[in-house]
Amino acid sequence: MQNLFERQEGVPKLNRNRNRNRNRDRNRSYAQAALVVGLMVFGRMALAGTGGEEFDPIWQSLQGWMQGTLGRVVAGAMILVGLVGGVVRQSIMAFATGVGGGVGLYNSPTVIESIMSATIHPAFV
Repeated sequence: MQNLFERQEGVPKLNRNRNRNRNRDRNRSYAQAALVVGLMVFGRMALAGTGGEEFDPIWQSLQGWMQGTLGRVVAGAMILVGLVGGVVRQSIMAFATGVGGGVGLYNSPTVIESIMSATIHPAFV
């Protein structure tokens, strides 16, 4: 059985393993950087939100629920629960969380549509 600190080729075995791990991590970082650069160079166009018309009725139902009467009731309930929690804890943060949740619920369809309909056109070189 060899000692961990036994010298072999002028370098302790422990240091050789440490250097090997550092080199492997460095090579992995280089590979990731090369992948990112390759994706940036060879990426032509990103199209999001195209196709999938069979799911339109489901999306319209969800959007109607979130921005319709059901969404307003749920948002109001969130605000009420936040208000009660704020009174019980004597803190305004619970009320702010309830208001933020209600506003987020109501505006989430607009945010989702903005994200999914974004397009990036290729730069002409």
